[in-house]
Amino acid sequence: MDNQHLNTPFSIESQKDVKNLSVNFGPQHPAAHGVLRLVIELDGEVVRAVDPHIGLLHRGTEKLAEYKTYHQALPYFDRLDYVSMMAQELGYSQAVESLLNIAIPPRALAIRVIFMEITRILNHLLAVTTHAIDVGALTPFLWGFEEREKLMEFYERVSGARMHASYIRPGGVSQDLPIGLCDDIYRFVEQGFSRVDEIHHLLSTNRIWVERLADVGVIGCEEALNLGFTGVLLRGSGIGWDLRRERGSSLYSPYSFSIPVGHAGDCYDRYLVRVEELYQSLSIIKQALETLPEGSVQNGDFKVIKPNRRVMKTTMEGLIHHFKFTTRGFPVPKGSVYHGLEAPKGEFGTFLVSDGSSAPYRCKIRAPGFFHLGGLDYLTTQSMLSDVVTVIGSLDLVFGEIDRLFLKLNAPPHRHLHRLH
Repeated sequence: MDNQHLNTPFSIESQKDVKNLSVNFGPQHPAAHGVLRLVIELDGEVVRAVDPHIGLLHRGTEKLAEYKTYHQALPYFDRLDYVSMMAQELGYSQAVESLLNIAIPPRALAIRVIFMEITRILNHLLAVTTHAIDVGALTPFLWGFEEREKLMEFYERVSGARMHASYIRPGGVSQDLPIGLCDDIYRFVEQGFSRVDEIHHLLSTNRIWVERLADVGVIGCEEALNLGFTGVLLRGSGIGWDLRRERGSSLYSPYSFSIPVGHAGDCYDRYLVRVEELYQSLSIIKQALETLPEGSVQNGDFKVIKPNRRVMKTTMEGLIHHFKFTTRGFPVPKGSVYHGLEAPKGEFGTFLVSDGSSAPYRCKIRAPGFFHLGGLDYLTTQSMLSDVVTVIGSLDLVFGEIDRLFLKLNAPPHRHLHRLH
């Protein structure tokens, strides 16, 4: 009787339909940065698919830059990856300088290297320590932010701003280093090695940390290349590609440094690469300070660089150049350029098209985080739900550079009619 009942078409067992569960991860989740929504397909606690949804932080940087002069567009790049501000200023400035075909004084180049590596330390300290918070360790975060405060004070002393500095500009930097700053940076570097040691020793051999990161989010070198990974994610998979060494001959050739490379391609390797890059950045800053040349920090062409106030107030030519620079900007020869920079998060690319006017006809940004987020499904499929947080932390995502696009449909045929000609 019981067996007959089980075989009837009305049996609960025969009518049961098992499906995977789709859940929303973020944007409210602390590990989702407040602006990321993941739709995760789960089979129990095993991840079957991850679909990232972006768009909560649109700012239209690329389109806005096309309505500004080359000088006015610079501050928008500070707001992209708002953890690596001067890195993006440098990438944009070098792209404009390529179109202008101008030379940069040696002292300005050295200052750019110093603050580029200060920016890399700022980024990696935040990446490592917030990743530790995501996994459950609070102490490194407190230690790292104490050091970041010192670095942001260096930002403030050269530019007046802790974050959005607008210090590195086409033609050089906005002003020379204030008196005493080099000594303070050198003192920070001397102490910085021991500070990184503390974080390194606290985490690298911690059993919980290693078990949460090792063999999680594994990706091989071929897959990393196919997904467009750059920077730490590419080097963590075993490829020693660094644009500072490959294309930065004029900027980094005077300095010696090594390129750390991982082997397993997992979250733990990416963490180790970032820690080693902290040591290398401190070493580069020390070398740059010890060999810092004298001289000007700006190209002397007042058609590209705004004259200082002394020149503007004492010469007629300086007043004219100042007025034209402020009201109309500077014209850039027709052409196009793509410039890739080894930013802390990977290859930050700036593509500019000039129509001969004082504003870019087209501005396109290659943000490394956009490609890294696109690989999240590959990195997390078949892993546990708790590992998704670990993988996101290892990607070092900042959504200012990811949510940068603005698509305007039915745009007028000529969008620069408002410019002064």
